[in-house]
Amino acid sequence: MKNRIDVAIIVGSGSDLVLIKETVKTLKEFGLGYSLGIASAHRTAQHLERCIKDAESSGVKIFIAAAGMSAALPGVIASKTILPVIGVPVESKNLSNLDSLFSIVQMPKGVPVATVAVGKAGAVNAAILAVQIIAVSDDNLKEKLKVYKVKMSEAVVEEDLKLKKDGIEKYVEGLKK
Repeated sequence: MKNRIDVAIIVGSGSDLVLIKETVKTLKEFGLGYSLGIASAHRTAQHLERCIKDAESSGVKIFIAAAGMSAALPGVIASKTILPVIGVPVESKNLSNLDSLFSIVQMPKGVPVATVAVGKAGAVNAAILAVQIIAVSDDNLKEKLKVYKVKMSEAVVEEDLKLKKDGIEKYVEGLKK
């Protein structure tokens, strides 16, 4: 099933693709299929509806939506589907990123959107959350998640050992490179 699409990713504008590269990279790491599109909740309402319907008809399991500023995109998608929606607040200069975060996290009763961190951490976490949701019914994916978590843990322990060996000055200097 080479063309299987597990996750539909929709961004509010092309500039959001820089951030969403991290989501795509993480989904690929777990072997999940995805689609990627641009649709504005405010400027292209009919196009967005077609994107949602097309994704649903392709068998998608989850939507990930990245948006900045008023960040209505994840909520509009959630209002049009029964599938899980994960919102990624895009960093912006407006209101110290709070506008996109609050717009996504403050959804009315009955229209849930899972909201992750603002920026790159959120882009990765959206993919991981999608993997975790799909892994509920996929034992192979569960095993990949376990390996991923072990690798994360080992990386932190390695950093701790490096700090102890090199000391803070050399460690911090290495971060600048």
